[in-house]
Amino acid sequence: MSPTPKLYFLLFGCKPQGRHTEQHDVFFGIGETLKELVPAMHAFWPEAKKNLHVDAWREVNTLQNYTIRIRLKTEASSADRELKLFFINLGGYKKEEFEEYHHKLLIVAKDLPAAVAQAKQEIFYKTTGFKGASAHIDDKYGIDVDEAYEVEELLPKEMAARYALDIVEGEGLADEVQLGYLPLWKIK
Repeated sequence: MSPTPKLYFLLFGCKPQGRHTEQHDVFFGIGETLKELVPAMHAFWPEAKKNLHVDAWREVNTLQNYTIRIRLKTEASSADRELKLFFINLGGYKKEEFEEYHHKLLIVAKDLPAAVAQAKQEIFYKTTGFKGASAHIDDKYGIDVDEAYEVEELLPKEMAARYALDIVEGEGLADEVQLGYLPLWKIK
């Protein structure tokens, strides 16, 4: 039996030349192993050069009451194609703290408005903010919606052309989130 491709969700960090603080971005990739994705990671943020590292990552297998499966686009799907996987980045503030805090979410929903509605139920959204600096969903994407994307739109082009995400009902073990500084050259 050949290895099964998996969806990976990573938080990158680096301090690009000319910047004073570490910058961050997220990356989604499909591969059999995390190591297999290293060339795509470098291609995603070429300006980072050797400074690119992973601060957090997870295999995305189970979310809410759904299982996320990867299939070749040439294979038939048995999944509910009405369901999609969304990435939403919530932003918020705390009084007297010189910082914008973020909470990154993966949400299964039929469409973007339903995903945003779920995100607004998060404790982070309800508790991180105050009058004049409310919690929000970062980066404009459509009318009155900020930083919310369908995950398949965020895949590198070659992966998006080859793979599709199938979302099926069924609970599994919660995905383990890996945290800590991990330079790309140390990925095994």
